[in-house]
Amino acid sequence: MKKAIGRLAFLVIFIGVATYGYFTLRRPQGIPALREKWTEIRKMEEDNAALQRENDYRRKRIEKLESNPDEQELEIRKKLKLLRPGETSFILPDQPKQGAAAPAHDDSKVPPPAPAQD
Repeated sequence: MKKAIGRLAFLVIFIGVATYGYFTLRRPQGIPALREKWTEIRKMEEDNAALQRENDYRRKRIEKLESNPDEQELEIRKKLKLLRPGETSFILPDQPKQGAAAPAHDDSKVPPPAPAQD
């Protein structure tokens, strides 16, 4: 008899803990918040990787500028827009974007032109 009461008590406690766990995890602070944190962590890791690649690129660029005087001169001339004697600079207008074309006219809503009167 004591064995049956012990099993019943264990079963009741197990069901109570399982129910508590279920409702606790279903709350907004439970699994949805955990998923949101995982997504946020993944995004931050991607951002960190992109920043690390950019830092590496800039570090290599600085090393190249420090070791190569021709590269230094080219960079300075580009930043300050300087020309050597006899050089010519051409400034071209910006190209129009293809996605920004003029809006199409809907001729079905425009009334037909009035007949010409003589």
